[in-house]
Amino acid sequence: MSVKYVNIRIKTARSSFNQYLVSFMLIVILRQVQKRICNQMRCSYSCRGICSVRVFILIIGVAGLLPDLSMSQEEEVEEIVITSTRGKRSFADLPTRVEVLGAEEINEKTNMKPGDIRMLLNESTGIYVQQTSATSFNSTIRMQGLDGRYTQLLRDGMPLYNGFSGGLSLLQIAPLDLSQVEVIKGASSTLYGGGAIAGLVNLVTRRPSDQPELSVILNATSADGFDASTFFSTSDDLLGTTVLASYNVSEGFDPAGIGLSAIPEFERWTFNPKLFVYGDDSELMLGLSVVKEDRLGGSMDYIAGNRSQPAYFEDSTTLRFSTQLDYSRTLDSGNELVIRNSISRFTRELLIPDFEFSGTQLSSFWEAHLLGGSNSNDWVFGMNLWTEKFDQDSGSSPTRLDYDQETLGVFAQGTRNLSESWAVEAGLRLDYDSDYGEFILPRISMLYTGLEGTTVRIGGGLGYKLPTPFYEDAERVQFRGLQPLQINNLSAERSAGLNADVNRSWQLNDSLSFDLNLLLFYTRVKNPLMLVPKGDETYMFEQPVPSIDTRGTEINAVWRWNDYKFFLGYTHADVKERRQRESIESALIPKDRINMVFVYEREDDIRVGLEAYYYGQQTLNSGKLSSDYWIFGLMTEKIFNDEFSLFLNFENFGDTRQTRDGPIFTGLVSKPKFADIYAPLEGFVINGGVKLTF
Repeated sequence: MSVKYVNIRIKTARSSFNQYLVSFMLIVILRQVQKRICNQMRCSYSCRGICSVRVFILIIGVAGLLPDLSMSQEEEVEEIVITSTRGKRSFADLPTRVEVLGAEEINEKTNMKPGDIRMLLNESTGIYVQQTSATSFNSTIRMQGLDGRYTQLLRDGMPLYNGFSGGLSLLQIAPLDLSQVEVIKGASSTLYGGGAIAGLVNLVTRRPSDQPELSVILNATSADGFDASTFFSTSDDLLGTTVLASYNVSEGFDPAGIGLSAIPEFERWTFNPKLFVYGDDSELMLGLSVVKEDRLGGSMDYIAGNRSQPAYFEDSTTLRFSTQLDYSRTLDSGNELVIRNSISRFTRELLIPDFEFSGTQLSSFWEAHLLGGSNSNDWVFGMNLWTEKFDQDSGSSPTRLDYDQETLGVFAQGTRNLSESWAVEAGLRLDYDSDYGEFILPRISMLYTGLEGTTVRIGGGLGYKLPTPFYEDAERVQFRGLQPLQINNLSAERSAGLNADVNRSWQLNDSLSFDLNLLLFYTRVKNPLMLVPKGDETYMFEQPVPSIDTRGTEINAVWRWNDYKFFLGYTHADVKERRQRESIESALIPKDRINMVFVYEREDDIRVGLEAYYYGQQTLNSGKLSSDYWIFGLMTEKIFNDEFSLFLNFENFGDTRQTRDGPIFTGLVSKPKFADIYAPLEGFVINGGVKLTF
């Protein structure tokens, strides 16, 4: 895991005063982090792992106080083009904080999980992928402690994974065609509208290469899984094309021997071709995406074909079909006009014992924006239209969950240099929704670069989220007993958020460097939508809690020395539900998380990485606290030439499983009542395979 904050030529000149001041601040910050973590720990297996943090603090303190570091260094760093901000500024000059997972990170996680992007996101600081089903593996993103519905997931800037289609999205996105993943944390509603309250994740796909390229990955797992993915691209002066095709399959897997699947049986096909048409001053992209999956979890006997006895099962069949259009043209004035469109159709049929739920979601996205700028000023303004319609095909609910929403928005954003050290980015958005009326969404970010090797960013804004019946809680109850939204009794969820971060880089000598980033965040969501049980397996969406507050800290530290790299990330998220007379901890989010990765890599030869991830205690829905735990992994890759490499990975080789702490369900295995999921269920899994490039 590596987060890049700089992408242009950097000149670092240091004074002794700044050196000692920043080193002192660094030691104080990490000392407080170490105290907080140790207070959360018990004298057990977990405590031994946390001792490493103390060692790293001492190393940082010693390195930061070394007197002979006032040297000038000039370093070439790979340029990164950011698409999420829709501006033309270099990465380092953006007032908005953007984290980028580049080709190296995507390559590592593709080796470890070629079939989906759960691992790619979950092992990033500040992002927690939460499993919502004990037997079918459904998962959602939690950013800065907030529920997954507050994070907007995009593909090339287009929202393809909203509403009913969002529940299985993380499990149905193959990463082989991704060039980078852009993450913006905090309110991002000016450009992307409702839903980007905790932040957004933009999956940026690869563009055609000048020379024909063909990549193939074949992977097998000890959990009886197999993945085969291929990516092809080519282009000339007039046309370009990319094609992603992927086949992923797995048998049911029950490492705990309890008779229920921790990994379901599934078969998935993915086909995603794109055509690029180049003009003298224009470019047109036309894309198509088709994902078909059959997923069966539950009783291992039922999965094996034994249907003679009562058994619990979750049988899900999905078909995801979407189109993408992106047209850009440089006008005579030098400004750029961009037109985008996506149309998505998602169908899903879910069967569980004595219940069936199926429906079709049809959604569309249209946008036109104009962007331009000069050396000191950049701007963008435009408008977009979202439509989302759901039709329930079957289900035993007495009333249907059908809904139809249209939201029209106009936006404007400008970025301006106020001086050599200060830059500001401000935006305003006006939305009108067919059900919930008008929304005004301002946002502002400031960038300060007055200290050599140091950048400071602070920003905040407003956001909102429209109610829909398809949230994580609805997935947990398999949509059974859901009552339709009472629009007249509900209001849109509204939010206000603030982020501040400091980034500092040290080039200690020609081969040793250290980067540190500290982020503070706070978000309040008013009138959060919650699923309230009404008895007899009936559930109603209501707004019983005035607000949810999340505040916390993220720390990213990166050491580089010759062929060695070490990454340390720490996340503290304090999420509370503010009720009328009390505040309670929000359920199923670890208050403290640590991610550590040590990598040895010789370019075009070998890569070995050792990973350790700590998850603190979580408050369960019963009010009790879960156990904390560590997960360890080992990743290896041997590159023989530019066209051939072998990889072998040992994920969770300590075999951490929630089923070691207690039962995952109560009652009969044919009619289980599942416990909250706070830890892995699949345990130790080995995977390995081959990558071919032609």
